Amino acid sequence: MDNMLEVEIWTIARTVQGNAVLLRPLGSDTVVPVFIGQLETQSILFGLGDVKVKRPLTSDLLLETIGRLGCTLFRAEVHEIRDDIFYARLLVSGREYPEAKPLILDCRPSDALALAARCKCPVYVAPGVVEKAGIPTELIIDETGSIETGPIGMAAGMALDNEDLKASIKAKRRKLQADLDEMVVEENYERAAEIRDLITLLDKELNDTKEGGRP
Repeated sequence: MDNMLEVEIWTIARTVQGNAVLLRPLGSDTVVPVFIGQLETQSILFGLGDVKVKRPLTSDLLLETIGRLGCTLFRAEVHEIRDDIFYARLLVSGREYPEAKPLILDCRPSDALALAARCKCPVYVAPGVVEKAGIPTELIIDETGSIETGPIGMAAGMALDNEDLKASIKAKRRKLQADLDEMVVEENYERAAEIRDLITLLDKELNDTKEGGRP
């Protein structure tokens, strides 16, 4: 586990092969596209946006079950890719399972990401997965740092879905705003300025999306 790379759920894209979550290792210029179904996409977006539903989805149910058993989901991993299939697992602690020797549950990457998005636990990807499936972010962002639809389509056969993109941007903005508030409280104004600039870029991206995207 020690050599795993922590990643963020960078955005969600709609491709000719289906939906894909783009996982970006922190501080890296590479993203890993993980293909998922439409229902799984919705579940992840609900988790990222802290959207409450009238009746619990499967991810909500599993997370509540883990909690009711006195345990905590503290980490999700995409640990292997074999024959173009990603393999993931959940690391659970509590009761007789300390974090040093956790309960490990095999699962689909989409389920791991949906659960991680809800409980805000970190997500890690194996270096070998990044090496085998990663693509450079320079192929899918423009000079402002915003997501650029055209290069995604040319480089990886991807085209962003407007509604999914807006939901993803809003979720990321909320997280950045929380980080900004925390940095201000800690008087870390240098980091606060960096986060503020990122929020500005997201606001521009959201505005472009509302107007129907770039020409």
